[in-house]
Amino acid sequence: MSSRTEDNRLLRGAGEFMENIESDDAAYISFVRSTSARAKVTSIDTGAALEQPGVIAVFTAADVDLEPFPSPIPANNQQMLRPWIADKAVRYVGEIVAIVVSDTLEQGIDAAEFVVVEYDDLDPVVSPEDAVTDLVLVDEKASTNISLELSTGSDESLFDDCEVVVKQRIVNNRVAPCPIESRGAISRWDGSSLHQWSTTQSAHAVRDGLCRIFGLDPENVRVVVPDVGGSFGAKRGLSPPEVLTAWVAQRIKGAARWHENRTEAMLDLGHGRDQIQYAELGGDQEGNLKAFRARVIQNAGAYPDVGSFLPRMLGVMGAGPYAIENVEVTSQSVLTNTPPLLAYRGAGRPESTTMLERMIDLYSYEIAVDPVELRQKNLLTESELGIPTATGVIYDSGDYPAALESILQAVGYNDLREMQQERREVQHSKQLGIGISSYVEITNPGEEGEYGCAEFLDTGRLVVKTGSVAQGHSHATGYRELVSRSLGVDPHQIDVVYGDTALVPRGTGTGGSKSTQIGGSALHLACEALIDQGRERSAELLEANVDDVIFDAKSAEFRVVGTPAIVVTWSDLNQSELLKGEADYVANGATFPFGAHFCLVEVDLETGAIEILRYLALDDCGHTLSHSIVEGQVHGGVVQGIAQALFEEFKYDEYGNPLTTNFADYSIPAAADLPRIERIHQETPTDRNPLGVKGIGEAPTIGSPAAVQNAVIDAVAHLGVHHIDMPLTPDRVWSSIQEATD
Repeated sequence: MSSRTEDNRLLRGAGEFMENIESDDAAYISFVRSTSARAKVTSIDTGAALEQPGVIAVFTAADVDLEPFPSPIPANNQQMLRPWIADKAVRYVGEIVAIVVSDTLEQGIDAAEFVVVEYDDLDPVVSPEDAVTDLVLVDEKASTNISLELSTGSDESLFDDCEVVVKQRIVNNRVAPCPIESRGAISRWDGSSLHQWSTTQSAHAVRDGLCRIFGLDPENVRVVVPDVGGSFGAKRGLSPPEVLTAWVAQRIKGAARWHENRTEAMLDLGHGRDQIQYAELGGDQEGNLKAFRARVIQNAGAYPDVGSFLPRMLGVMGAGPYAIENVEVTSQSVLTNTPPLLAYRGAGRPESTTMLERMIDLYSYEIAVDPVELRQKNLLTESELGIPTATGVIYDSGDYPAALESILQAVGYNDLREMQQERREVQHSKQLGIGISSYVEITNPGEEGEYGCAEFLDTGRLVVKTGSVAQGHSHATGYRELVSRSLGVDPHQIDVVYGDTALVPRGTGTGGSKSTQIGGSALHLACEALIDQGRERSAELLEANVDDVIFDAKSAEFRVVGTPAIVVTWSDLNQSELLKGEADYVANGATFPFGAHFCLVEVDLETGAIEILRYLALDDCGHTLSHSIVEGQVHGGVVQGIAQALFEEFKYDEYGNPLTTNFADYSIPAAADLPRIERIHQETPTDRNPLGVKGIGEAPTIGSPAAVQNAVIDAVAHLGVHHIDMPLTPDRVWSSIQEATD
């Protein structure tokens, strides 16, 4: 197993994160944020703040001359505009209402306390279900709270030929992304040119956004992304604080910097999930599934953003890995007085998988069939993958039954069921629960392309450039290994460059688990272009026909067929003219990773406490280029899935006040709370890119919540507990047991 190139400097504190960037002349920005979830702003008094030591300026919406921006998702209601800074009204606790600019961060934090904002409070809309029917409009300029409605069909006879139909209301809990590093930005203007440092998943998307907002040409904006300490989707786009940082720098004719603290991040760094799902699954008594319907209410937050569009993933992946004949998914994304919802690791696919997998278990209980047997009966076979699913999607490759069977054999499934039955018979105070999740997901759902470049320098080193940006993805390791194998160059002689629009001309960034399948494919094509150039130049040096020149990647040598003794190396070729290969990879469709997860838990019936005794994951991401990187992604993804299932939930009270603004109130698991995560390796290459790879960054987060939730409910199902919403906290589990046994 190869080690990650990044680890040495990151573990030794040699990484360069946003706060490590020195900019002594930069002013500090502190935001004054709304303390009301819904109110009219009657006045803002900045006088006392301006008199505080070190304060350079205080700005409000009256000063900020930036037009409100529409939703970045064209399908959303484009009349629901979001101001960069709250103007006359606030719509959630944490919305920016004023900007304090100071010499030091400490001075700004102190001065912000002296900004007096007067509010005329209004009744907030907090529940997404209330937002559907409530006459109170979150956006007074709009005629509705619904930002987007989607539907795959409406057939009243969908369940007519079903002997059994199970129904369940399911809550997919709201979670905060909680990256170790929160957001930050540094802006510096030089005349009409802007240099911006940003913690983002796409340097070029930020550049293009800044160009649009400030009326600049791309060559006049340079965006640099330093090391990023995590994102999970929350830092993908251009956020209001980053834009306001650039605006302040322009206004004060200098440099400005902003660093988000943990409470700000919990309040305003885009949350994820937060769906209410009404699901129905129908079939016959023998377990043949025929129809599935879901009505979904998506909390979009105060302004429609990426989160408003995520129910689209349920419509795409609604059939999951099963041969269900008919699937209908309808959704309403609604505004509430909470922060805008963004993409969080998995972005719509965990919501879809967890809903369907819960319904599979509920159906199995209804007809008294083992949940594994029900899955085995309905999983799509390899021969069925070329046929469109009930939602019209054609999966690329996979063996779904084999993945499940591998998991079952590895854990000794039948023996575990016997142990479980023994404990039930003796009424043991600690009951075993077995949870299974079979899933398929979609990666690079937008079918985006990517830029790649490989070029030799006069120093003899090879520079690799990619439009993809890492936030812990191991790009420096993965891309170096890929190029080394293609060109035969020592990986220690390869430098990987990304996240700088002055060095990388274009790119789509990182998101949707697309880095290797499109960024890697672009580099693969760039290497092929480099090899073609090498063959042409070698043919000239060897006085041979180019068709007779071959390249041996193992030795990194060009030679003529049949003349192995005479060779040309990369060093020889670069003596006269340095070689450079570029490529813009165009995606040949999305890919569909899949797998099966297993979770064994022990539930204390007297306290509701849960202990995960064993966790096993099989995530098939196609051809695996680096086992160490895949292992890391699986471990991290499973942990986040476990966290949502058992620990995490961002809560608000009825007035829209956040109740979980720090890690003392917002529960996340520690290492001691987690099991050893085992993994079974399986590869099913795809034909939709030249590398045969699929995404892995989000897959384990998609398969894991359902496996854990199913396991916990399975432990208490014999008591009459049929469903418990996530997170399955001890209190919630204990209360469900009491309700079922009273």
